Order: sequence, then C-alpha cells, then structure tokens
Amino acid sequence: MPSTDTPVPGEIPPAPPEAWLPLLRLARLARRPLERFLQIEAASGILLLVVAGVALAWANSPWSAGYFRLWETPLGVRLGGLAFERPLAWFVNDGLMAIFFFVVGLEIRREAHHGELSEWRRAALPAAAALGGMVAPALLYLLVAGAPATRAGWGVPMATDIAFAVGVLTLLGRRVPAALRVLLLALAVIDDLGAILIIALFYSSGIAASGVLAAGVGLALLFAMRMFGVRQKLLYVVPTVVIWAGTYAAGVHPTIAGVIVGVLTPVRAWLGADGFAQSVRGELDRLAAQATSRHALAETLRHVDSARREAMSPASSLIEALHPWVAFIIMPLFALANAGVSLRGLSLDRTSATVAVGAALGLLVGKPLGVLVACGVALRLGVATLPRGLSARHLVVLGVVAGIGFTMALFIAQLAFTSPAMLGAAKLGVLGASGATALVGFALGRALLPAAPPSDAAQTADEAESSTEV
Repeated sequence: MPSTDTPVPGEIPPAPPEAWLPLLRLARLARRPLERFLQIEAASGILLLVVAGVALAWANSPWSAGYFRLWETPLGVRLGGLAFERPLAWFVNDGLMAIFFFVVGLEIRREAHHGELSEWRRAALPAAAALGGMVAPALLYLLVAGAPATRAGWGVPMATDIAFAVGVLTLLGRRVPAALRVLLLALAVIDDLGAILIIALFYSSGIAASGVLAAGVGLALLFAMRMFGVRQKLLYVVPTVVIWAGTYAAGVHPTIAGVIVGVLTPVRAWLGADGFAQSVRGELDRLAAQATSRHALAETLRHVDSARREAMSPASSLIEALHPWVAFIIMPLFALANAGVSLRGLSLDRTSATVAVGAALGLLVGKPLGVLVACGVALRLGVATLPRGLSARHLVVLGVVAGIGFTMALFIAQLAFTSPAMLGAAKLGVLGASGATALVGFALGRALLPAAPPSDAAQTADEAESSTEV
C-alpha cells in the first residue's frame, strides 16, 4: 500500500513514492541498533573477538573437519588451456587482505601529509614507541626461540592490532584522553609500516625479474593515468591488478601491492569544501534561471556529482568508502580463516612450544617494555615531547595495550611457518597473549587512569572519534 500522506508544497515527502510509510518506519527502527553498533569505535574489535571465538570453537568442535575443508575449497577461473586455481584461504589471505593493506597505505599517506606524522616533532614520540615496540618483541622472541627451526617467527609479535587496542581504550571511557588515542593511532600506523617493510624484506621469496617488470608496467600506467587527469577511481583497478599480479609473480607477497598503490594515492582535494560549495551554488543558480526540463536537471546532477566526488581527496574518500568493508567484512573473514587452531591436533613438543612462548612473551612483555623504554629515551634526550594531559601512567597503559597483536601477527605467522605444528603454536601464542594483554590493559587503565570530569566527556569523545578512524 503506498503512502497516503499528502505532501505539503515546499516540503520533502516523509517517504519515497510508492513506499508504505509504516513499513518504512519499521525498517528504519530495525536499522538503528546496527547503525549505533557501527558508530562505536570498538565495534570492529568486538566483531573480531566474536569471530575469532567462533573460529576457535568451530575448529575444536565435532564439525572441525568441515571448518578446515571450507578453507581448502578450490576456487579459480579457466580460459581454454589457461587455469588459475587456489584454495579459499588463499583468496582471503592474499586477495582480500590486499585491500586491507591498501587502506593501511592510504592511512600512512594521509597521516604523513597532514596528520600526526606530518611534523617530526609530533611524530617523534609515536615513532620511538613503535620502533621500541618492534625491536624488543623480536629480540625477546629470538632469545626464547632463536633456534634455526623456529627463528623465522621473530616478526610475529611485532605488530599492534589497532581495532582491538582502540576497543580496549574505548571500554575505559572517560579515563582515556583524546591525546592518548591519537598517540595510539600514530603508533599503530608506524607499526604497520614497519611490519610491511619486514614482510617485503624478510618474508618474501626470491625476486623474479619478470614479475618486477610487470609491476613496473602497472606503476607506469598508474602514473600516466594520473598525469592525464583520470579521476574515476574504478579505472585505477586495472593498474592496481597489474601491480598485484606482478608483485605476486616477482615472489614478493602480493599484499605489498596494496600498500604501494595506497601510498601513491593523492591526498589533496581538487575542489575542497569551499570549491564544492561554490560549484554547487553556481549549478543551482543556472538551473533556477533555466526552464525546468529533464535535460537541464540531468546536466546539473552530473555536475553536482562530479563536484561531490572532487570535494574530498581520493585518499580520504577511499578511506571513508573502504574502511567499513575492511573493518566489518575483510578482517572478520581473515580472523575466521586463521584463528581456528585445533587444540586437539596440536602437539606442543619442545620445539613448537618455544614458538608459542616466544610469540606470547613478545606481546605480553616485549611490547610494553619496548614502548616504555623507547619513549623514556626519546623524552630524556629531548627529541620528543609528551602531549599535554598525558603522564607516565598513560604511557604504561599505551605500552600494554600496544601488545594486543592479532591481524598482522597472524598474517606474519602464515608467512613465517609452513609446518602446521609451528603455525598452530604461533597462532596459539598470539591469541592467548592478545587476550591476556587486553585484560591487563583494561585493568591497568581502571587502576592508573583517573576518570575525566563529566563536563569534559563530550569534548573528549568528539576529539577521540575524529582521531581514531583508521
């Protein structure tokens, strides 16, 4: 039944034509809880935690065989005599995760241009924290599991999972000032950059010249399209796929292609907010001066849509568009595919046990220790300054929360170990340590950080929301 509400002249109708208003209101009411959930900063971390629990329970349930068969399902395409076929897990880890790394590259580019990494004084403290938080866990892992059979996992405990870390800080509420969230974000961005470099340099196979040449062709095509002023983002999928394929053929992990394209994406808007407003105002004035016609309206809408597209920089608009997909689809799929460790089939002999212990100690002890020592040295030498409103207690909480490693840690574990026993032990160490670190970080935050006055809560929440988007 269509809406029976008679529209008042000059007012926007409450429902689209032919829509039944009661049903529309019911649908909007049903969407509100989901919309509120998506607006919570910790939503991605909560979803990852739930999915990881589902994967772990599924892998140890009576239906565990179905879990492992699912990710071994072959998928591919065939054209005549040419065929490309890989298991489903490969498409998640090497295909979809390239989009995750693309968003990481976009964030690095944006922060380096006009964010927390745009000035060395602002970047000095998170850079020191990230460096210490990478070196100390790697050294601690090698101290525990430095034998030739296990040393490849030294990169596993080096990376912070921003979704889980921000989730823990969000649960602390008003106790966490906005400056601490900004510091965590900057640390995580630099941390991700370090992990990307480690993957490219130490966890890639021998470089094949033909693949490098193909990736170079894709890069040349990308730069040529930029010079010719091509602005349609979908057209850039072509050179991106060429770069991805060339990187894969070269022996470098193909997700690095996502980072390369991400850091090459422009971060300056063509029109900006003022240009957009001026352009739209001019289009509306021209439309009002002409006789109303379908052609004039269509032409105006095309120009307005073009102005809308150019109001934001390509990097910012892509982050806005892709971040929900990465946070709520790609990362949970990755967690579902990789967090399923079968404890029944896991035999922790002396060798594999050192992998689990090394990864766990790297996150539980190495990360906080490295972050705190590096921050202390940087502040002592005067190369960095502590943001206003933060104290040593905030740095303690920051160091502990930075020890939550999940997405990148599991990803590097996949690259480091081919043995199922070693890989399972590394995953077990990462999952156990990340859960323990989250609990310790929350408890320390409650014990060490004072709650902000209620009058400051709204301002802190608004600042934090704008500073923690990934």
